[in-house]
Amino acid sequence: MLDTPAMLVELSVMEQRYQAVSFVIHDGESVVEVARRFNVSRQTVHAWLARYEKGGLAALADRSHRPRGCAHQMPAEVEAVVLEMRRINPDWGPRRLLHELGREGIDPLPSRSGIYRLLKRHSQIDPTARRKRDRKFKRWERGTPMELWQMDVVGGILLADGTELKALTGIDDHSRFIVCAGLMVRANSRSVCNHFAASLRTHGVPQELLTDNGKVFTGRFGRGKVEVLFDRICRENGIDHLLTAPRSPTTTGKIERWHRTLREQFLMGKVFASQADAQRQLDAWVHDYNYARPHESLDMATPASRFHAARAEERPADATALDQVDRSGDDWIARRVSAVGVICVAWQQISVGRHRAGRTVDIHVGPELLHIWDGNELLKTALRDNAKEVRKKRASVAS
Repeated sequence: MLDTPAMLVELSVMEQRYQAVSFVIHDGESVVEVARRFNVSRQTVHAWLARYEKGGLAALADRSHRPRGCAHQMPAEVEAVVLEMRRINPDWGPRRLLHELGREGIDPLPSRSGIYRLLKRHSQIDPTARRKRDRKFKRWERGTPMELWQMDVVGGILLADGTELKALTGIDDHSRFIVCAGLMVRANSRSVCNHFAASLRTHGVPQELLTDNGKVFTGRFGRGKVEVLFDRICRENGIDHLLTAPRSPTTTGKIERWHRTLREQFLMGKVFASQADAQRQLDAWVHDYNYARPHESLDMATPASRFHAARAEERPADATALDQVDRSGDDWIARRVSAVGVICVAWQQISVGRHRAGRTVDIHVGPELLHIWDGNELLKTALRDNAKEVRKKRASVAS
């Protein structure tokens, strides 16, 4: 009768470790021999022996390789502060939260990416909800305050008696400073112009004003092409009234974006007792927006700090200011195209085409280059006449 061959049994990892420990403890083999037999290091065998003596057979099981601590891990106290800030202000993103932690004196400050990961880990943020920026959109702003205001009319302010109020809103393009937020029952010409005139008396007269083609703003597209009161105020005060192209809300993107903030942070779920009460609360909220609320597009500065500081510097608005060679390269200016299709920038004459005569174009002024835009269309990139001087000055400073 033939012997049945013995079946091979695969030992588990814990059983193999116990076998190695048993050879040392019970059979008296040396650690070196056991390490060579199991193809591990001597340090590993010593670790198995220590674990077995401390916890028995169960201590030889696999353990988590997760480190006990992390040098750059956000402290639990800071995590609690961040999550509480987010709970109270659900519209605050990682950048605003980081700014507020700095104002609270938290040291050391966590990174913005660390705050984002914390919010994501606690399901306080949805990474799939982030929209990619459309590459054809161009972010721009005027170089100084009072150079351009954007104005529009927005509704959705509810009273207890069922009346819906409208508001004439205005924002300074350079500083995002709110220059107008006046409520009215009907957005007729008289009401709109009363708030507009009050803003001019309070903040001064801007160089240009950008609105849509609403009838309260312009009569250029009516049958009689009459001059409405709003246009008349602009003309008598020397304001160049600009109009958006049809169906292009991104042209007045700053005031449209502020309307979204207004709805989400002020109007959401509110019903006011009266128009006077609504105006009082709106004025208080606008004052906080202008003077206390940091703005992400302004590097977390407040709109008022940029609006008043830039005006106090009294920087010249003409072309002579563009001849300085130490400019940061982040300034925008506007120029009206002449009848022959030419604009004058920094004592240079640049042709953009006769067919654009009368249009207002935006110029991004860099230390060496001029980028000329018509809305979202880049018309031309030109070299500044003093570009060589800029390079020489940079070289001399570097040496």
